[in-house]
Amino acid sequence: MEILIKTFSELNTEELYEILQLRSEVFVVEQDCVYQDIDGKDQKALHVLGRKDKKLVAYTRCFAPGIYFSEAAIGRVIVKASERKYGYGHDIMKASVDAIKKRFDTETIKLSAQTYLIKFYNTHGFQTTGEEYLEDGIPHIAMITT
Repeated sequence: MEILIKTFSELNTEELYEILQLRSEVFVVEQDCVYQDIDGKDQKALHVLGRKDKKLVAYTRCFAPGIYFSEAAIGRVIVKASERKYGYGHDIMKASVDAIKKRFDTETIKLSAQTYLIKFYNTHGFQTTGEEYLEDGIPHIAMITT
């Protein structure tokens, strides 16, 4: 998988379309969750794209400290369903953590994890913090790494 890291202004229209399509495919259709995905934060994000055979198969968006949380943040972590067996989730997370460390000069990163993925995020150094909560009707928990 090839990793690309771009700001919003560096994305071309095809890339933006692919990102929104994949997010809708997984978060809205697969997870049967109606929510406002286009939230005005993409313009402030660093976009981490994972491509295989010229197609978007994995993605995250990352934020500098103070934009999403007081800490740097990773969100919209996603791997296309047909590609999950290849470990691309780990690849895109590693690339996202590395991008935050390099671009924002911080080791402290926070995310809002779907609770069934706690062990996945643990493997990347994230630990739960606080209580479980519902976000868009799905159980989540805050996780942080330092």
